[in-house]
Amino acid sequence: MRKKISRYLALLFLPFIASLLIRFIYLTNKKEFHAPKTIGEEPTIFACWHGELLMLPYLYFHYRKTPHANVLISSHFDGLLISKTIKFFGLGTIAGSTNRNAARVLIQAIKSLKDGYDIGITPDGPKGPRHEVADGIMIMAQKTRAKVSIIRIRPTKYWQLNSWDKFIIPKPFGTLHYYASDSIDISDMDIEDARTLLKERLDKYEI
Repeated sequence: MRKKISRYLALLFLPFIASLLIRFIYLTNKKEFHAPKTIGEEPTIFACWHGELLMLPYLYFHYRKTPHANVLISSHFDGLLISKTIKFFGLGTIAGSTNRNAARVLIQAIKSLKDGYDIGITPDGPKGPRHEVADGIMIMAQKTRAKVSIIRIRPTKYWQLNSWDKFIIPKPFGTLHYYASDSIDISDMDIEDARTLLKERLDKYEI
């Protein structure tokens, strides 16, 4: 009973507090965008490593002034917290992962892309292995012919959690370096070649 109450209170208050924290971090940091000016208007798959997820909404807003995206989020409790947090930024979610409930999640993501939504995905989420690209992103891109934009978010000052993904929380009063690739078309590639290419690009963007 106590666990249920604590989770209820967490879901009630933490997402709002987290959304304020994200805004505070963004406003108190300098921003450097190392990114193309445009990626086009077609639905796009935005991909970043799970550990750099926190500040992703502001890279998305760099390209889309009006948010129109669904983000793949774990159906576990921590995923529910993230889901409720990003709703404060106008972003929708698809609950589940491409490891568990894979078919349902992929069907929903593919439908979202065909309906004109962008998709946000952490190719190594929700539980790892860290910095390994799971099949889901390749399947989505090849079924819809949507292009992929690789995202890296590298703060100059940060805390790093001792979690599986080495989750990064930027500190105030540093610089947020946002990296984004040109749109990558993997729709006609062999799945293993596509995996290798995406991992190489995800590993590439550094300060």
